[in-house]
Amino acid sequence: MYIVAIAWIYVALMMAVVEATNTTGTVIGAIVTFILYGVAPVSLVVYLMRSPGRKRAIKEKEALEAQQLWSTPIDSNSLDPNTASHAPTAAEFDSVPPVREKS
Repeated sequence: MYIVAIAWIYVALMMAVVEATNTTGTVIGAIVTFILYGVAPVSLVVYLMRSPGRKRAIKEKEALEAQQLWSTPIDSNSLDPNTASHAPTAAEFDSVPPVREKS
């Protein structure tokens, strides 16, 4: 995959050299040629070609995190509702009273 990218960068570099050394060419034109014909397309193609690998790495990372989450032992104190670090609050009353069925 990278051999094609390296070859294209080489071709774009040679185009830039010809642009810079030509009698009607300029160094600014050579830089623009190298960026627009070389760096931009190659970086886009390499980014797109590496996307399946990035997706695979993300899925492996998520699977590993899920496995670590389920394999950690649960502390019995964490299940006790009275071990919270904040002060208890007053009892909350329902704002709507219960309705009984008519008989």
